[in-house]
Amino acid sequence: MNTRLTKTARREQLLDVALGLVRTRGVDGLTLVTLAEAAGVSRPIVYDHFGTRAGLLLALYRDLDERHRLALEAAIRDAPATIDAIASVISASYFACTLDLPEFAPLSAALKGNPELEPTQHELLTAYTATMAAALSPYSELSPEGLHLRCTALLGAAEALATELTHNRATASEAIAALTDLITGQFTTR
Repeated sequence: MNTRLTKTARREQLLDVALGLVRTRGVDGLTLVTLAEAAGVSRPIVYDHFGTRAGLLLALYRDLDERHRLALEAAIRDAPATIDAIASVISASYFACTLDLPEFAPLSAALKGNPELEPTQHELLTAYTATMAAALSPYSELSPEGLHLRCTALLGAAEALATELTHNRATASEAIAALTDLITGQFTTR
């Protein structure tokens, strides 16, 4: 029996297939046509969900970002309430995403090249930074604005460390230790 998926379930299925295509073919190999073929659906279905290739890339990026942020939030909730523990779980979560979702970096790079999509990418980065800032605020004497700026800088450092990790110039434990040290070095306990 052939059952029809709800629109939400179909979108999730298409995003899962899109992620698989990025894993096997790279970001350049993901188009609306290749997605329709790989998912076994008609092109209009894919166009209805994403509109354009840029819309597809953005939807996939949002999906991966949400997975990443939810994992970070769960890790923070489960961590002991110390700066060392919080810094460690922020670091470990960031690099787990790098290793578990290697498609995230190429998608991010593809979006940075599109001026129409940069505001959305900035919005997602701001949300991630806010999650970090909320977790670190009990250990900081900085103003909320100063803490946000510090977390933005830390994410820049994390991105640089992730590049080292993905190019096998650092191990996961080295990257986690380096970012943890950067985080703990920035904050004093009250």
